[in-house]
Amino acid sequence: MADRLAHITHDIINCERCPRLRTYCRQVAREKRAAFRHETYWGRPVPGFGDPRARLLVVGLAPAAHGGNRTGRVFTGDGRGASGEFLFAAMKAAGFANQITCDHIDDGLTLEDAYILAAARCAPPGNRPLPSEIRNCQIHFDRELDALTRVRVMVALGGIAWDAALVQLKRLGDDLKPRPKFGHGAVYFSPATGLRLIGAYHPSRQNTHTGRLTPTMLADVFKTARNLIR
Repeated sequence: MADRLAHITHDIINCERCPRLRTYCRQVAREKRAAFRHETYWGRPVPGFGDPRARLLVVGLAPAAHGGNRTGRVFTGDGRGASGEFLFAAMKAAGFANQITCDHIDDGLTLEDAYILAAARCAPPGNRPLPSEIRNCQIHFDRELDALTRVRVMVALGGIAWDAALVQLKRLGDDLKPRPKFGHGAVYFSPATGLRLIGAYHPSRQNTHTGRLTPTMLADVFKTARNLIR
């Protein structure tokens, strides 16, 4: 399983399917943010990471330009109190992560029974990947999910991640009729696949700094995921 994921990771890192995104990521890696001017940016597509035997799959939107695009790991390097720490605090409370710190790829963060990937693997301008770019990335989601043979629950962080997860359920045989609607805390059981999908607001600053998403709200989502896995 781990060897299979390693091959998939290699292919993701070397993907050139989306010229707009590849151009943008390379530009950001060259120009850098002043605070990181002495660092070498990753500047490539960002693969998923976590436990190869995961029963929980967390689906995000895309790497941040100066976060995952800089560090090479999703939800990493966004800064203190940003989306990564907010997410890993909730996951740690449910036993899926060993720490909250997520500064760089060698910071000691490990996931247990959980794996994280993004619907789009390259940082998009304005944090908005085009629908065609998400479709281009679907092959990576396909392959990672197929390799993660123990997944039982998916948590989708935001509406785009929810839609990307529904594409996977349809690929695996669910007719999605009626189509499940995204909402924070929404839970959909897919009879055709046996998988459960949980919706959650994305832990972006726009949501966390306005109170739309609180630490308790996100922690409750991962508690639900833990209970469903059990």
